[in-house]
Amino acid sequence: MDVEIVGRVLSTLPADDDHPYRTGPWRPQTTEFKADDLTVVQGEVPTDLDGVYLRNTENPVHPALRNYHPFDGDGMVHVVGFRDGKAFYRNRFVRTDGLLAEAEAGGPLWAGLAERPAIAKRDDGWGARGRMKDASSTDVVVHNGTALTTFYQCGDLYRLDPRTAETLGKATWGGDFPFDWGVSAHPKADDRTGELLFFNYGTQAPYMHYGVVDADDELVHYVDVELPGPRLPHDMAYTENYAILNDCPLFWDPELIGQGHYAARFHPELPTRIAVIPRRGGPGSIRWFEAESTYVLHWVNAYEEGEEIVLDGFFQGDPEPADNGMGNKWERAFRFLALDRMQSRLHRWRLNLRTGLVREEQLSDTVTEFGMMNGAYAGRDYRYAYAATGKPAWFLFDGLVRHDLRTGTEERISFGEGVYGSETAMAPRVGSTAEDDGYLVTLTTDMNTDASYCLVFDASRLSDGPVCTLQLPERISSGTHSTWAAGDSLPGWATSDDPATAVGL
Repeated sequence: MDVEIVGRVLSTLPADDDHPYRTGPWRPQTTEFKADDLTVVQGEVPTDLDGVYLRNTENPVHPALRNYHPFDGDGMVHVVGFRDGKAFYRNRFVRTDGLLAEAEAGGPLWAGLAERPAIAKRDDGWGARGRMKDASSTDVVVHNGTALTTFYQCGDLYRLDPRTAETLGKATWGGDFPFDWGVSAHPKADDRTGELLFFNYGTQAPYMHYGVVDADDELVHYVDVELPGPRLPHDMAYTENYAILNDCPLFWDPELIGQGHYAARFHPELPTRIAVIPRRGGPGSIRWFEAESTYVLHWVNAYEEGEEIVLDGFFQGDPEPADNGMGNKWERAFRFLALDRMQSRLHRWRLNLRTGLVREEQLSDTVTEFGMMNGAYAGRDYRYAYAATGKPAWFLFDGLVRHDLRTGTEERISFGEGVYGSETAMAPRVGSTAEDDGYLVTLTTDMNTDASYCLVFDASRLSDGPVCTLQLPERISSGTHSTWAAGDSLPGWATSDDPATAVGL
């Protein structure tokens, strides 16, 4: 492995830090690497694996003003690229305005997710509630050959080179970017149309918007979506003809908002409302469907089947886990992040466009979340979903599950004791014709060896174990969302001798 250090960021985190989401598997990095010809620990890099796996990371540089939440960490993107049976690695901080301002100030400036906005040292800021730092550390997608990082509660979209992770600036969409509202964590890139579908939300009416950016990176559609009040939608889905939004009954307590507190409460007496809107439809074309009360953090996919829309996601059996007195203070404080406490399971909603009725069914008894699928089947009928299992009581991924949605069978693998992974991405094999003909890629944090690895699995034979294990230059922090971009979607990838430095953006 040919390793070069290309950058460092000065951290002010305490040397005796005991916060579990800034230490152990979540210990942040301060060093940026350029590593070529990654060391193959086991197996061989498949020659028909071609493209880049990108993973965003909450990687804090400074302590919180008072109470740190793991979603407050600064964005760091990890890239593992594959071509011609070789692999390279890059990692870079997302150079957000917030990161740069706090670097200049030498410490934290904005209130985090678990803090009152009033304690922020600056009056400006980002986020649906305001006065937060735009960490851009939640998700990463690739649209029009450029990677875009997003923030948990709405912020700017930062443009990154998907091969080097270098920050290229902010998305502007021809000057029409909604900087006053931002964009929520999970915009959707439709590779078939070249469109980017997105939504945002806030504390002022209409409380939500929905928009479309075309293949030329221009905002071509942006409409109000009226809600009963401030809500906390996190994800969306789409089909060939529709966008799917939601109004789940877990949202900020309205009375506490007036007192400057933003505490989420679950309202089981209210239904889950699901909105269906034509992809370029106006406010008058929105149809709302009512379903069983829950909170859905992430959807997997949606598609049209006759007069119904089939929508798959993770139903939370307990969106607001009570403090049962079990575990240490940290486990109790962050019980809202543990998959086993939320009881998240793969679920299907059928929305009948003719009758307006909803049919629901649980697709699996297994507690999983952070589902991914073959992107070529997004918005279309599909069969396989790949999701993460969680370490009990903690926000850590300890394995993967392959859900066969037609047979109801599952195939799983555990990373092993003390090893934690990332959201996987499905990378179709070059020239593939079947939905599961490809690879699953993930990054792991191994506390046993104090090292990190990139694991590559055959997507059709997950339980066989990795076909390839690659060592990274440093143990990385645990992290969440990821994406895959095929090499033929990246400018200059195929024609350059070195795809990691190809010119084209």
